[in-house]
Amino acid sequence: MLKTLTKQRGSDILSAREKCENRQKPCRRGEEMYRRTMIGQQKLELPFGVDLNADNRWVKLAVILPWEKIEECYAQNFASEKGEVAKPGRMAFAALYIQSRLDIVDSEVVEQIRENPSMQYLCGFDCYTTEKPFDSSLMVHFRKRITPEMMKEISEEAFAAEAKKAVERAKDENDDDGSGAENKPKGTLLVDATCCPSDIHYPTDIYLLNRARELTELIIDILHIQLVCLGIIKPRTYREVARRVYLSYAKKRKHTHGEIRFVIRQQLQYVRRNLDSIAKQVELGAQLGKLNTGLYGKLLVISELYRQQKQMHDEKTHSIEDRIVSISQPHLRPVVRGKEHNAVEFGAKVAIALVGGFSFMIRLDYDNFSEAQYLKASAEEYKRIFGFYPKVIIGDRAYTTNENRNYCKSKGIRLSGPRRGRKKDEVKEAERRQLYQDGCERNAIEGHFGNGKRKYGLALIMTKLRDTTLTAISFGFFVTNMERVLRLLSLFIFAVLEIVGYSRPSRSLLLRSGSFVQ
Repeated sequence: MLKTLTKQRGSDILSAREKCENRQKPCRRGEEMYRRTMIGQQKLELPFGVDLNADNRWVKLAVILPWEKIEECYAQNFASEKGEVAKPGRMAFAALYIQSRLDIVDSEVVEQIRENPSMQYLCGFDCYTTEKPFDSSLMVHFRKRITPEMMKEISEEAFAAEAKKAVERAKDENDDDGSGAENKPKGTLLVDATCCPSDIHYPTDIYLLNRARELTELIIDILHIQLVCLGIIKPRTYREVARRVYLSYAKKRKHTHGEIRFVIRQQLQYVRRNLDSIAKQVELGAQLGKLNTGLYGKLLVISELYRQQKQMHDEKTHSIEDRIVSISQPHLRPVVRGKEHNAVEFGAKVAIALVGGFSFMIRLDYDNFSEAQYLKASAEEYKRIFGFYPKVIIGDRAYTTNENRNYCKSKGIRLSGPRRGRKKDEVKEAERRQLYQDGCERNAIEGHFGNGKRKYGLALIMTKLRDTTLTAISFGFFVTNMERVLRLLSLFIFAVLEIVGYSRPSRSLLLRSGSFVQ
C-alpha cells in the first residue's frame, strides 16, 4: 500500500513538472521582447488531485482584477521587439499586490508565491511549481515599470463603476423637485491629504554632517588608490578626532544651543576639508568615474548638503528651500503636519478624494504642497470620472478659502465649513448641526488612511528610490480599495444566501473562525 501511494505521488509530481516545462524561454533573435498573455481564467494544475477553494481571497482576486487594463498599461514599457522575454504583467502586478497586502519584503514575496498555490493562481501560473518564480531583485523592476500614472488608470477601471453605484444609491434630497437632470450635482466628495513617511534615520543636522564626513573619507580612500603609483601622500582627514567629537556629543542627552552650534561648525569644517581634498585628488589625476554610481551620486548630494547647512549656520536659521534630510534618499522633504506625536514627517504627501468608500489619488508628490489648492482639481476629476459634479464637498478648515468658496458656489456645490459674516441665532444652530454631521461623515476618509497605514504598509515606506516609493504608495491605496470590494462581495453573497433560506452565521461564530471583517 505504501509503495502504491509513493508511486502515485511521484507520478503526479512528474506530470505537473512536465506541464511546467512549456514556460516562456529566453527570446531568440526576431522574437518579441514582451508577450501579452491571453486574458482568461485558466485552471491551475495541482498534484494529488487537489482543487483550489473558490472562497480563497487570492482566487477571488484573480477573477475580479482588471487584467486586460493591467496588461495594456504594462506592455507600454516594452517598445523594443528584441531581447530577453520579460515576466508577464499579471505576475508583476500580482507580486506587488501580495507584497502590499501582506506588508512583507521582496524576498518574502518570492517565498510566499513559491509555497502558496493560490498565489500562483493569482500570478497566472498554469500549474503548481515549487521553484522560485523569479529573483527577488526583479521586484524593483516591477515597481519601476508600474508607475503611479498607470495605477491611477487601473484604479479608475477597477473602482469607478462601484463608486458611481454608491453615489447613485445615496439619497439625494434635491430629487423631490422632479427635475431629474443627469448632470445635476450628486453625491458626496471627501477630500484630505496625508503623509506616507519613509524609513530613514531622524535627520538632525549633526547626524547628517557626520554621515557626510564618513562618506567623503571613504571616497578619499578609494581615490587615493589610483594615486599610490604616483607617490602622492594621502590627504589628512582627522577622522579619529572627528569621530570622538561626534560620539561625545551623541552620548549626552541634553545640549545647549551653544554646544549644538559649536559641534555643527566643527562638522562643517571637517566636511569642507574633505571636499577640498577630493577636488585636489581629481586635479592630480584621480577619476571620479571609477566610483560606483551610488557613491558618486552621494558625493553630489553631500556638496549640496554642505551648502545648505553652511547657509543655515551662517544665517542662524533652521529652514531652507528643498532641504535635504537623507543622503541616500535626497528626494525626501520634511512635511510639517503639526500633530501631537509626529510634528514633522519625512516622506511623500498624497491628496486623496474619497467617493463611495473608494479613494482616488489627486496629487502625489514629495513637496509639502497645500491640499487646499487641489479642491478644484478634485471636483473636476469627479466630473471627469462620473459625468457630474459632487453635491457636497467635505474637508477640513484648510479647504474653506475664498477661492474654493467662489468655485463651489459657481458649480452649485455645497462646501462644508462655517459661513462668513454675521448670522442669526437660528442660523448658527442649523449651521452647528450641519458641521457636526459633516464631521461625522468626514471620519470615513480618516479611517481610510488609518486602514492603509495599519494594515497595508503606508505607515512606513521601505522602498528607497524616488519612483519606486511613489509606486509603493499607489499600491497601498489600491489594495485598500480592493479589500473593500472583497468585503462587499462577501456581504452580497451572505445576502443572496439569506434570500434562498440560508441562515447567516452569527458574529461570534465568524469571530471564532477568523472570517469576520469590520
